[in-house]
Amino acid sequence: MPVGAAVVIAIAVVFAGILLWRQARAWWEFRGRRVIVCPDNREPAGVEVDAGHAALTSILGAPELRLSSCSRWPERGGCGQPCLSQIAAAPEDCLVRNIVARWYEGKACAFCGRSFGLIEWTEAKPALLQTNGVSIEWSEVPSDKLPEMLAAGRPVCFACHIANKLVRERPELVTDRSSKSRAPET
Repeated sequence: MPVGAAVVIAIAVVFAGILLWRQARAWWEFRGRRVIVCPDNREPAGVEVDAGHAALTSILGAPELRLSSCSRWPERGGCGQPCLSQIAAAPEDCLVRNIVARWYEGKACAFCGRSFGLIEWTEAKPALLQTNGVSIEWSEVPSDKLPEMLAAGRPVCFACHIANKLVRERPELVTDRSSKSRAPET
């Protein structure tokens, strides 16, 4: 192979690598559920950005943002999506997992009192204790209800959430050997 052809191939590979890096970075930055303030009614809304579209359009410069879902759809499905400016201005600040992780900072489990450290979303995820005494996983919390649920709820570690879920859903499998039953502190 002539040296000139090898140089052209090397440049093409480097260029393709740069484009793929830009796409991967845009996809990573704009994936996931988010909470924004709807410009129409000034209420929280749960949205998801079309991360694939953002990744594809990032090849030519800044990614073009558009929503793939919104908690106000279908009744407001034809809106001009002005909320995208909030996401473009601070993509990490409106991401649900970051909002929730900040909420856990400095808190302890409502059941066992164990302090929360860095939240690892790929491992044992903590839960939320609702006012009715039932703990739920974050995937069960609608994004548009996140602010009010954070205000009313209490943090629960993964172990206590799973134990209490087992007691609630399969009480025939549980034997309580403690001197008193565990209840959240008030």
